Parts: sequence; structure tokens; C-alpha cells
Amino acid sequence: MLIGAMNNPRKELFSEIRWIGEMGLDFLDLTLEPPGAPSWRVDTKTVRQMLADYGLSVIGHTAYYLPIASPIEEVRRGAVAELKRCLEVFAEIGAPWMNIHPDRYAPMHDRAYFIRRDLQSIHELLEVARQVGVGLMIENLPGEFNTVQQLADLLEPLPELGLHLDIGHCNLLVPRNTADEIIRVYTPRLRHVHLHDNNGGSADQHLPLGAGTLEVGRHVRTLKAAGYNGTITLEVFTPDRQYLAYSRDILRRIWDTAG
Repeated sequence: MLIGAMNNPRKELFSEIRWIGEMGLDFLDLTLEPPGAPSWRVDTKTVRQMLADYGLSVIGHTAYYLPIASPIEEVRRGAVAELKRCLEVFAEIGAPWMNIHPDRYAPMHDRAYFIRRDLQSIHELLEVARQVGVGLMIENLPGEFNTVQQLADLLEPLPELGLHLDIGHCNLLVPRNTADEIIRVYTPRLRHVHLHDNNGGSADQHLPLGAGTLEVGRHVRTLKAAGYNGTITLEVFTPDRQYLAYSRDILRRIWDTAG
């Protein structure tokens, strides 16, 4: 199991890579977002060299707000064009996987509509992903894509689409955390994991592990028992990085002692 962290897209990318490397983490969860890391300004050669210098591998992340299901076709095509550019950047950097966020913001349209538009956009992206050699994975989101049944609308029609499981999201806008069930059903599709804490409800707080109500130990043990041994991003967003280091130590201890 590899533990990593995400760059803060508000900040300059090279300094973000530097502190992640100096913390001794295993990989960078590189999110290509403005203002600090827009896809059209990333120096891929320097990023790749820095990753090699620090011994970091890399996973690709993209902006959560791209409207790939927009009913306005020109807007949808623009979002897809940005994600295609991200695929090309990640290919140059050496990322094996890139995540995308399903879009459910189509006011006055029903679920069937935005599922259809999401699938249309993902089909187009998969063509480019195959060409550049980067796999695509969909991230679960609170509200519309956070249960086995909801994720099936995208995963079942697209067998080559991977799953990026955000365990913190599984604790939001649901009667009970859905992580264990998703892991049990979709382990073969699981490509990457995000882990952070929150207090349930609707607030995606990105707290350090143990600071909220998430049953971290139980979900991590379920993950390991299912045979997952890949990348886990600690998506802990606090100004004091000691909270991230503390969360790293908690995750490592739980993982190492799990049966």
C-alpha cells in the first residue's frame, strides 16, 4: 500500500511537490487545476524530474467542477477538451490513471439525462485515454454517485472504466457509510482511494483521520481484506501539515496490523 497527498491547486506546483517529497510520502496525487496547476501551463519535464528526484510516483486528478453533462453542447465539449488535455499531460508525466468526476448539474433535467451525457463524454475520453496509455477512473460523489446502485449507472456500461473510491465521500448524504459495500462489489474495478474524515451530513470537511465520525479502521481493514494494495491519498486539508503526518502514521499502523 502506498500513501500519498494532493498538491494544493491554489499554490505553485513545484513547491507543493517539494514538501510532499520531503515528508517522505510515496506518491503525488497531482490535481491539474488553476490557479497553481493549470493543465495548459504545467512543465511536464520538470515535474517528471522532480518526481524522480524524490522517488515519488504519480496519480492524476482533475477539477471536480467540469460540466461534462452540460445540456449546452459547446460547454460540454469544452469540458471534454480540457480533460483530453489533462490526459495528454498525465501521459507525459507518467501517471497510469486519471480520475474524472461525474457531472450531475443539469437543472430541470432528470437523472437519466445527465447519466446519458456523462456516458457520452466518458466514451469520448476513453478513446484518447487508450491512445495515450492512461487509464480512466470515476470518483464517487455525495448525492448522486455514492452507492453501488448509483455507480452502476456508469461502471456497468463501461467495463474498462476504473473506480476511484473516496471513503470520506461515502460518509456524506447517506443513511450509513457506503464504503464497505462498494468495496465488496467493485474491488475488481478499484484503482485508487482517497481517505479523509468528516462528521457525516453534507459537509465535505477533509479532516485528519480520527477527527470526525468515520470508522477509519473498519473501512481500511475492509479494503485490505478485499485484496486492495494500491495507492491511498490522504486528502487532509489543513494549514498545519503535522495533521497530515499524523494521519499518515494512523493509516500505516491500521494497515500493518490488519489481518
